[in-house]
Amino acid sequence: MTEYMTSLGTSDADNIKLMGLDVADDLMGNVGFGELAFWMVAQRRPSAGEVRLFEAVLVSLADHGFTPTAIAARLTYYSAPDSIQGAIAAGLLGGGSRFLGVTEDTGTFLHRIVDGLGDSSSWTDEQWDDTARTVLKDVKGAGTFVPGLGHPVHKSGDPRVPAMIRIATEEGVRGPHMRLFEAFGRVHPEILGRTLPLNGAGIAGAALADLHLPVSMLRGFSLLARTAGLIGQIAEEQRSPIGPDVYYSVDRNARFVTTDTDH
Repeated sequence: MTEYMTSLGTSDADNIKLMGLDVADDLMGNVGFGELAFWMVAQRRPSAGEVRLFEAVLVSLADHGFTPTAIAARLTYYSAPDSIQGAIAAGLLGGGSRFLGVTEDTGTFLHRIVDGLGDSSSWTDEQWDDTARTVLKDVKGAGTFVPGLGHPVHKSGDPRVPAMIRIATEEGVRGPHMRLFEAFGRVHPEILGRTLPLNGAGIAGAALADLHLPVSMLRGFSLLARTAGLIGQIAEEQRSPIGPDVYYSVDRNARFVTTDTDH
């Protein structure tokens, strides 16, 4: 008989098990949801400090107001109020290079550099700054950019960044990815000729990479966090809808224009 191997969930007539532990007896009431999400992906139980930083990341990404993801979810709910799952899915589909995807992009970018540095555990800020300068010069020469730099709203500084650094420091999990990201924040003005804030999505990517989570899964954690925010957005849409006004505003202000291809 064909067998399908898994290290996650299994069940029989009497028990449900997750990672070899009994869900009812071992996990329920003993393991928080954030801790469980970490555990399922990393296949190891995180320490209390790792859980605190991980959950800080989730909180930091849960909601950021009327972003395109929230608007998409609300409009989909207005169109199909019988399908909450459709509204949540619509919001999640907007997690890309401008919203939410920056966490993955930053974590991947930092990890690619850190992975080639060897043992950097004793590095000083000056050594990190030198590395950041070298990377920034290469980036500038190639005409590309460092993900996680800049924010459309928080021009003078994203408040999530110092909070994340503080939590990581307090818990002893401030690692090389975050140290390098901080260095980018310190030295980029002298290389790029302008000052950009480190953003919350970027520091989240650095934190997740420092927790030794697979960088290929970082967008998944962003989407996990935003799912909670979208549920909140839909709940508020039920209480105080804006979907109809957004739809009518766009629809009633649409104006036909002749395109170059029209004859």
